[in-house]
Formats: sequence, structure tokens, C-alpha cells
Amino acid sequence: MILTFTPSPSLDRAYDVAELAVGEVNRASGTHVHAGGKGINVSRALARNGVATVAVLPTGGPDGEQLLVALERQGVSSRPVPVAGDTRSNVTLVDQDGVTTKINAPSPELSTDEIRALVEAVDAEAARGARWIVAAGSLPDGSGDLFSRLVEVSRRRGVPLALDTSGAPLRDTLATGGIALVKPNDDELAELVGADLHTVGDVRDAARELIAAGTGAVLVSLGAHGAMLVTPDGSWWAGGTALVPLSTVGAGDTTLAGYLSTDGSPSDRLRRAVAWGRAAVLLPGSDVPDPTRIDIADVRVVDDPDPRLTLKEL
Repeated sequence: MILTFTPSPSLDRAYDVAELAVGEVNRASGTHVHAGGKGINVSRALARNGVATVAVLPTGGPDGEQLLVALERQGVSSRPVPVAGDTRSNVTLVDQDGVTTKINAPSPELSTDEIRALVEAVDAEAARGARWIVAAGSLPDGSGDLFSRLVEVSRRRGVPLALDTSGAPLRDTLATGGIALVKPNDDELAELVGADLHTVGDVRDAARELIAAGTGAVLVSLGAHGAMLVTPDGSWWAGGTALVPLSTVGAGDTTLAGYLSTDGSPSDRLRRAVAWGRAAVLLPGSDVPDPTRIDIADVRVVDDPDPRLTLKEL
């Protein structure tokens, strides 16, 4: 079982428009409502592909209730922790070229008691035999060291933790050490190391800085240019033929789900991760692919890619 934790869940409403006209009335040709939040997206993708998962999340208000109904309909087991604030709703606009405009509402602030209840819920679920703990998404205001407290749960229970966040929560949690896997995109990785990343070698070297500081492995999303995996033992790149995306919302979360879904060699896990992510961008809103949409054979993996290649050449 893979346990996911989403501190800032949302009810995601996506609208398809022919062309987004700022300041004008835009009429949608399609609407999509999904349970949202990075960890939740990971659980949704895993459940769609028959991998046991449970999602721990704070919920409150009518949208929180609707979010739980959506998870149940999608076959995702959840452990909700009631909170005083209302679960947020996010809005996504996607035009016919796949260009995505996202408006994320602020998450309700969590009280000290609510944070403690969330950590206890993760600890209890981890004790039931989790293979991974996934801590993913933004932290609500006032949450402080919430992710670092989950690292402590990971150590105590002997369950590896994968982290997918950004900004100060990413930097501060990495400083605690002991994280098995971190999944930044190239911009987030550049911000972490304080350097521009133009080449494969730049990405590899930046990832190795994180590994030298105590992180087990780094899975770097490169958007349309695939993904790189860097471990203490090597580096790999994976990608495929060019795609015209329908929506990129949640694709990185689906990529992480693919990587964690089964064991295997680094190259096999990276190939699966990229195949899952590529399938996700061909779906509307933040929908996740089922096995019939995932094309492993369309993904190419390169062991120890040429460090001189620019990311745009991949």
C-alpha cells in the first residue's frame, strides 16, 4: 500500500475553452470536476491502475464533503481528518492548444490540534504496512514543520518518504535529511541550488548536490522534455515522441505515481513514470490514465545521458 498525504487538498474544476480571452466572457465547451491536490492525484492514478493506496487529507465544509464523494467514486480509500476551515476549490482553464491557466485558492490555516491529528493519521496508516509515504503539495499558512514531522514518522516506521513540494517547505524539509525521493521540476531544482539549469549536466549536478546533502534519489520533471532520475549510482533520462497536451494539470503527480507503483531497476521505474505522465497530459482536467492509455513502449530511456545536451535538445 502507498500512503499519500495532501495538506492542501482541493476540489478542482476545469473548463475547456476554445481560446481564453482575458477581460471577456468565455464560454466553456466542457467541464470537469475532480478531487485535487498533489498527493490525492498520486492516489487517484495508483487506484486507477490497481495499486493499493490510501489518501490522508484534511477536509472541511461542503466542498470537502464533495471531494470525499469524488474519491469514493474513483475507488480511492481515504482517511479524512476534519478541520474547521473549508476545503478550497481551484479553477483551471484549458484552451484548444492545451495551454493551461490555473487559479489556486488559498488553503485554510490548520490549528495546532489539527496538525497533530494529521500527523497521527499518517503514523497510524504507515503502521499498517505502507510501502511508501508520499508528502505532496503546498503547506497551508501556519503549518511550519509539518513535512519534517512526517520525515520523523518515516524514520520511526521504516517507510521511505517521497517529497513533492516547492519553495521554503521543500528547502526546509530537505535540510532534515533522510528523504528517500524528491521530485522537483527543473525550475524548482534550479531555485534550490541557486543556479540556472540549461544542460543535462546542470540538472545531474544539481541533483547530486541534494543527494550529497542526504536525499536518496531525485526525480526531475522536465515538462515536454521528459524526466531525469539521479541516484548515487547513476543518472537516466526518459522521454518520447512529441505530444499535443490536452491538459498538464496533475501530470507530474501521475509521473510520481508511475515511479512508485512497482519495484524494478531505475531505468524501468523511470520508463514507467514517464509513460504514466505522458498518458495524463492527453486527458482533460486533472483526469488520470487507466492501463489502456499507458504506452510503455513509446518511452525511450538513456543511461548516463550526454551532459552537454541542452534540455531543449532532449
